Amino acid sequence: LVAARQGLVDLDEPAGPPGATLRHLLAHASGYAFDSRAVLAAPGRSRIYSNAGIDAAAALVEARAGRHFGTLVRDSVLGPLGMDDTRLDGPASSGLVGPAGDLVRLALEVLRPRVLAAELAQATAVAFPGLRGVLPGFGMQAACDWGLGLEIRGTKSPHWTGARSSPRTVGHFGRSGTFLWVDPDAGVALACLTDREFGPWAASSWPALSDAALAGLGR
Repeated sequence: LVAARQGLVDLDEPAGPPGATLRHLLAHASGYAFDSRAVLAAPGRSRIYSNAGIDAAAALVEARAGRHFGTLVRDSVLGPLGMDDTRLDGPASSGLVGPAGDLVRLALEVLRPRVLAAELAQATAVAFPGLRGVLPGFGMQAACDWGLGLEIRGTKSPHWTGARSSPRTVGHFGRSGTFLWVDPDAGVALACLTDREFGPWAASSWPALSDAALAGLGR
C-alpha cells in the first residue's frame, strides 16, 4: 500500500493469475491456493487465504523498487512506527519476527493512525464484499470479509475474536500462536504472543481471552 501511494505499483494493475490484480492478491481474492500458485478459482469469486498471493504481491513491489522487500518494509513501515526490533526474516507472508512491544506499537497505529493513515483506510475497508470463503482454522464463512491485508470480523461465526467484538474489528493471527486485533468501536486493541503454534486450542482460548479483555474494560 505504501508502494501504491508512492506510485511504484497500481492496485488495479494485472498481478498473479490471469485476470487478477494486485488488489485481488492483497485481499486474498486472486484464486491462488493457500501455499502455492495453483489456481483454485477465478479472481474475485471466492476468498481463499493465500500466502502465495501475498508473496507474489511482495515480489512485484520488490521488482519495481529494485530493493529487497525486507528493506522496504523496514524503511517505510517498521522504522517510522518505532518497531526497531522487528525484521522480515523469510517470506513476506510469514517471515515477520519481533517482540510483543513492537506488536503493541503496530496496534496503536491501527487504532489511531499517524504514519499510515491513508494505507490503513484501505486495509480496514472490505475489498470485494460478500465473497464466500474459508477462514483458516475456523471454517467456511458465508461472507468472509477482508481488507487489503487485514481481516475484518464482519459477521463471521465462529471467529477467533470474541462475541463482544464489534463487526468492524480488524486484525490478523499467525500460525506461531500470535494474534492482534483492533476494535475501533470499543477503542481497544489486543496483542497476544504465545509459545504454542496455532491449533484447535486457539478456537476456544482466543475468543475467551478477547471477551475477558473487553469485559474487564467495561466494553
